[in-house]
Amino acid sequence: MTAIVLPELKNGSGGLPSQPTQPVASHRRDIAVPALLIEDASKRFIVGRKRKPVVAISHVSMRLERGDIHGILGANGSGKSTLIRLISGLLTLDEGRVEVFGHDIVRDEMAVKRLINRVSVDAAFFKKLSPMENLLFAARLYGMDGTRAKREALQILARLGIGANRTTRPIEQMSRGMQQKVAIARALLTSPTLLLLDEPTTGLDPRSKLDVQTFIEELRETHDATIVLTTHDLAEAERLCGRITILNDGRVVAEDTPDGLIALVASRLGRPATLEDVFMTFTGRSLDDDVEEDESESDD
Repeated sequence: MTAIVLPELKNGSGGLPSQPTQPVASHRRDIAVPALLIEDASKRFIVGRKRKPVVAISHVSMRLERGDIHGILGANGSGKSTLIRLISGLLTLDEGRVEVFGHDIVRDEMAVKRLINRVSVDAAFFKKLSPMENLLFAARLYGMDGTRAKREALQILARLGIGANRTTRPIEQMSRGMQQKVAIARALLTSPTLLLLDEPTTGLDPRSKLDVQTFIEELRETHDATIVLTTHDLAEAERLCGRITILNDGRVVAEDTPDGLIALVASRLGRPATLEDVFMTFTGRSLDDDVEEDESESDD
């Protein structure tokens, strides 16, 4: 496929749980209803009466087919997390529309919520409760049978490296990386057909990160899930994602397969390229800049 690049950039610039319930729109698959359709989406934030609104997302369009793992890359402040929150209904659109398996996220809000789940880097829990209690609470919200939910929760937690003996301790006694694994397990327990992963492996040690990445691949293969992944780990994006969209200042500046983006940038540079080169070409920043910025903010 041909890479999508904005005109102004053409000259160079800067076991698992049981199978999920079929989406309501699945009977329309013969007319190729996409898993996720974003058309001309925009979002602005008002930061003060005398200041101009901050444009977080500007006229973004994307289309994901069922079973895709689609990566979203961009520098800090590029709009990645805002886009995830718009898809999940945590923020409202100012312009454009978003559909999940043919359901409009505004008109068909409850139908959409049954089809999606989200993992964020700042996942929230009932910290005094255990991982199992948190997971069973989430399962009840989705109408899952308690016995089945507990059995499947244990399977998922074990696959992510959390043994049964660790599922009864309060969440607040677990490391941040371990809490992130519990957040991933909580999202997977409901077998979403669209899974939104907002930097899901941030804070995990290399072994835990590998466990999660392998689990994501298995989930796609065995459950026909569609996954949107934002990440700062370019190796993770290259390994997992069939296509990658790059955001810069809230706009889509490029979209293609990892190999397609690398080939495009290599042709510009006149030498072999990497996904790091792609990131630098379309955002004007290196990944190290973002990592240092994150560390500086966490020290404040």
